Formats: sequence, C-alpha cells, structure tokens
Amino acid sequence: VLERLGIEYKGLYLDVDCSFPNHEANPIKEETLKDLKEAVKREGALLGIAFDGDGDRLGVVDENGSVVPGDFLIALIAKNILRKGGAKILYDLRSSKVVPEVIREMGGIPVKSRVGHSFISRKMKEEDIEFGGELSGHFYFKKTFYVESSILALINLLELISRENAKLSELVKPLKRYYKSGEVNFEVRDKEGKLKEIEEIYRERGAKIEKIDGVTVEFEDWWFNLRPSNTEDLLRLNLEAKTRELMEEKLKEVEEIIRG
Repeated sequence: VLERLGIEYKGLYLDVDCSFPNHEANPIKEETLKDLKEAVKREGALLGIAFDGDGDRLGVVDENGSVVPGDFLIALIAKNILRKGGAKILYDLRSSKVVPEVIREMGGIPVKSRVGHSFISRKMKEEDIEFGGELSGHFYFKKTFYVESSILALINLLELISRENAKLSELVKPLKRYYKSGEVNFEVRDKEGKLKEIEEIYRERGAKIEKIDGVTVEFEDWWFNLRPSNTEDLLRLNLEAKTRELMEEKLKEVEEIIRG
C-alpha cells in the first residue's frame, strides 16, 4: 500500500515468524515499541507504525518517537473523515473527552460505545456510523463493512498529515487538553458489588452516572469509568481530569474506595 502511494519506508521485522522472536505483537504496549521509536528518530522519519499479530490493530509514534494514544488517533482520523461532511463517529467510552469535542467541532455527531468488536460493529451497522475506534488501536469503517482496517486508518492519518502540511506531533498537541490516569487494574472478587457501591457513592455526590459498560461517573471537571473484566476478577479504571493535580487527587480517592 505504501509503495502504491509513493511513500518511502523502512521496515522492521517484516519476515513472518509466528513465534514473535523480537517482541510481543502488541502495538499499544510501550515496551514493544522501543525499537520502532529508536528507528524513527534515527532515520528522521515522519512517523512510525506497528501492527499486532493479525494486523487488525494499529499503533503509531510521532516523528519524535512519542506514542500517539489510540483515542488521539480516533480524533485525528475523525477530523480527516469529517472534512468531507458531517457524519456519526463512534468512540469507546474509555476515550478522552477531547474525542467527542473534536468530532463536534468538525460538525460530526459523536456516539459513545462500550468496548469490544461485536458491540461496536453491531452499533455502527444499526446506526449507520461512518467510522469508529477503540483505545486499543482497533479502527472500524463503514467502507470495510464495519470491521477493522488498520490500513485504512493509516491512509486517513497520512492524508491528514499531508493536507495539514504539519508534523504529527503538531497535530497531536491541541488534543492534550486533559490529564489521564491510564488504565489501572484492581483485583476484586465481588465486581458487581463494588460497582454498585461506587455508583451509590457518586450518585449521592451529584455525579452524572452512565452504565453503558460498568459504571461511568462524570463531573464537570473530571470523570472516570470503572468496568469489569470478562475473564478475570479485575475492575479496570480509567480516569481523566482538567488538571494533573485534580487527576492525581481523584485517582487516589477512587482507588481508596475500590480497595476499601
């Protein structure tokens, strides 16, 4: 695809080896992108890309070797798609608040979804959604019959960079409006009981509560989602706030309730 687009590239570990001798085939893990980051900076590349083992997830680093989070990629790809006109854009509920903000700014309609291929693909088909993305690097398109296409995601990203005549880091910078905790896992045996407790505590404090996937608690200047693992005795927390100080304060607060 890159050759047909006339784009010069250099590859890392392109020989197929299902034992994955160089690193785990997970493009959203920082440690698996170490060699890619170094190569991008060494070669003076525009960006670096990484795929998972079956090619349905995409990870990206900018020209400085910094990882571009999956939700920022959703916002950037949405921006490129929406320049052609308004459309519905789906994002997973772990994403930064900047994602729906950018979608609205571009004249689109943001649609929040629970995590998971089957849920997202079905919702996109039912609601005629043009594009959707997950924090995990899965990107879905109406053009590909509502399934993942990391190649089409990459093409949209490259097109945006070309049209904006900007470095990737410059496109990412305006998206850094909030401070995120990253996903934090907690071992909890009674997952449903703890979710109910969290819901009751924050409902009494006047929060907006959603139960699309686990419990999402939202205040004006911070929010979090706490959802159960389907396979382990774990609760997964994602929290975001307007300032770093508030994020750290509220992360500690929620952690204490979960562990209590």
